[in-house]
Order: sequence, then structure tokens, then C-alpha cells
Amino acid sequence: MSDPVEVPCVGAIVFDDTGRLLLIRRGNPPAQGQWSLPGGRVEPGETWPDAVLRELHEETGLMGRVARLVGEVRRDAPDGSIYVIHDYLLEVDGAPTPRAGDDALDAGWFTIDQVEELDTSAGLVEALQGWDLL
Repeated sequence: MSDPVEVPCVGAIVFDDTGRLLLIRRGNPPAQGQWSLPGGRVEPGETWPDAVLRELHEETGLMGRVARLVGEVRRDAPDGSIYVIHDYLLEVDGAPTPRAGDDALDAGWFTIDQVEELDTSAGLVEALQGWDLL
């Protein structure tokens, strides 16, 4: 049996000037209806940093700058492939108002306490805590 196909994906970790985390409510599987980081698939010919900036803009309307790669997580995809997600810390100026776009149902800024109470995608809180971001 062959190994599952790996699908390159990105996630945007963004905090505003008050320390709130930017999350989107997913409109499509996986994790449909749950809160997660803005992100998605890397398109052919696109760099990982370019992909994360594009996804941030498509899903929230915000523009940012890549600060650094934080880490990688692997998640099972509904079709049996594996999402290989590179999560990047991004910077935005101030506390701009996000607007849900693309496949996001909602978008907003959340305090750490609020994040821990939300219905978030599997492993999100644990990954952020493991990277000392929550």
C-alpha cells in the first residue's frame, strides 16, 4: 500500500496589538463550523509565505507581514490524504476589523480565555500552547 498523498497547506497565526488571536469560523470541511486559523492549500508554484499572506487576505480581508515560521502540524484530510500545515506568525498593524471572506463564515479577534472556550478545530489549542503562543 502506498503512503497517503501529502497536501501542502498554511495557517496564519495573527495577534492584534492587545494580544487577541485572529480566528475564522470554517465554512467547509474539514472542521466545518469550527473556529480555526485562517489558512488553506498552497497553490502550484506558490511559496509557503506567499500562500499564507494570500489566505489571510482571502479569508479575513486583512493584509499582513510574515514574521516567522512557527511550526508544522499534520492533519488527516477527508479524502485520505494528509494536510501538511506550516503555521506562520504574521504581523498586522493595530487591530483592524476582519471580514469573513472566501470559505470563512465569520472572523474575529479573541482573547486567550475566549479561544479556550470556543469550539475550535482539532489540535489547534494544543498546538498553540505547545509553541508557547497561548
